[in-house]
Amino acid sequence: MSVTGRHRNSQHSLAKSQFSSEERRGRILRVFAKHHDQIGIFDRSTRRELLRVGALSVLGLSAAQLQRLRAGPANNPANTKRKRNSCVFLFLFGGPSQIDLWDMKPAAPSEVRGIFRPFATKISGIQVCEHLPRFAQVMDKICLVRSMTHRMNVHGPACSEVFTGREYFQAPTTDQANREDWPSLSAMVSRYGKAQAGVPPSIVLPWYLQFPGQPKRIAGQTGGRMGERYNAFLVNGDLGNADFEIEGLNPAAEVPLSRLNDRRRLLEQLEVRVQAHTASESLAANTRGAFSLLENRAGEVFDLRREPATVRERYGQTTVGQSLLMARRLVEAGASLITVNWQDETKIDGVNTCWDTHQNNFAKLKDLLCPIFDRAFPAFIDDLHQRGLLETTLVVAVGEFGRTPKLGQFTQSSNTQKTGRDHWPHAFTAILAGGGVRGGQVYGETTCDAGYVLDKPVTPADLTATIMHHLGIDHTQQYVDEFQHRQNRLSEGALVGLS
Repeated sequence: MSVTGRHRNSQHSLAKSQFSSEERRGRILRVFAKHHDQIGIFDRSTRRELLRVGALSVLGLSAAQLQRLRAGPANNPANTKRKRNSCVFLFLFGGPSQIDLWDMKPAAPSEVRGIFRPFATKISGIQVCEHLPRFAQVMDKICLVRSMTHRMNVHGPACSEVFTGREYFQAPTTDQANREDWPSLSAMVSRYGKAQAGVPPSIVLPWYLQFPGQPKRIAGQTGGRMGERYNAFLVNGDLGNADFEIEGLNPAAEVPLSRLNDRRRLLEQLEVRVQAHTASESLAANTRGAFSLLENRAGEVFDLRREPATVRERYGQTTVGQSLLMARRLVEAGASLITVNWQDETKIDGVNTCWDTHQNNFAKLKDLLCPIFDRAFPAFIDDLHQRGLLETTLVVAVGEFGRTPKLGQFTQSSNTQKTGRDHWPHAFTAILAGGGVRGGQVYGETTCDAGYVLDKPVTPADLTATIMHHLGIDHTQQYVDEFQHRQNRLSEGALVGLS
């Protein structure tokens, strides 16, 4: 399920005509169709049918109306009192440099260690980059896993390996999503996670990773061979905008209850008519979720304008900062897994501001990436801690790989220059906090150039298994995939002991 945010225009007023009301109430289903088109799973006839039904609108109702329509478990006081384990997975798309940020080697030659200096953290003996001073102050709540490792050095397939916990099985050049993909962690949690009434168990912010100019998203982010109906709920938009809102989650109140029942029945008929289509099956599940969202006032959960301006400023008015703030709100609401994909529309050196530092590595880190990260991430950790949420919320920040130990070293991309570092999957760092993880520690060890793991290797499979275990999901259980029609375990990884 996906919904798209927009910016509120203070001069905007909704026309009261029946046409404009119906049009507005149909927007979210149109967003569903657009979202699924990105991975090419709608044929034209199916899409037209869905848009026709979407124009009738399932979302033209108030929360109060749906509460009268059906009583849900959200009214059960036990649900609000019980502590629920959650995970926030911050994906640092592009591959941050471990040796320049979290696994510094000051005794190495200059072409290895670079120009950044180590900075003392709150924990004696643990140092990080000098351009992460706020991060250094929350080190008592952080575990640096310096021994992440795998073998894939191409962005798309490496992203897939980290998202799914499975080795990429196709050629590295075929890195766009298809139905043969291994299911993502977000999809597995969507299927097996513990749902809270009105809140999807698995949510992605603020976009699915997709290379510019390519028609489909990067592989490994959907239900794949488990089934597209298990795709996570996508909140898509510029969350960094002060007036960000999600259209359709604050719907009109004028729709009578009888029309809601008619629309629900129509949707049930649609499910039967097009059940042979995987996309339609996915959309049907998404639509049922939409009713639940409205019933439980989800529009309030997704409305960042309800946060004090001082809190929003503390996180930073950036896409990732406000995404982490929304992640905190979703943790409070009972979501199991919130995936935050790093995104920023500002550009430097003609490339997206992700962590892919093939050129001007130090300038890009110092002037752009570190300031954004060092504001948002520590604010998020502190906020969770102050609200008593860190104990039950596992926070994970990691990229698809690290960077080469030596400046200008070529491994994959011809764009790499002497001022940059190329892709390096053999050793990189994951940041973990909360969820029973003991803070103030380093797990694993690398060689003197931060290039290879010496002790306690952790694979993407191990990380995936550990996250599922925290969420109460048995990672050894099996499902029947829809590609090869055989039993697969959710994860082949081993649990990582970080307590």
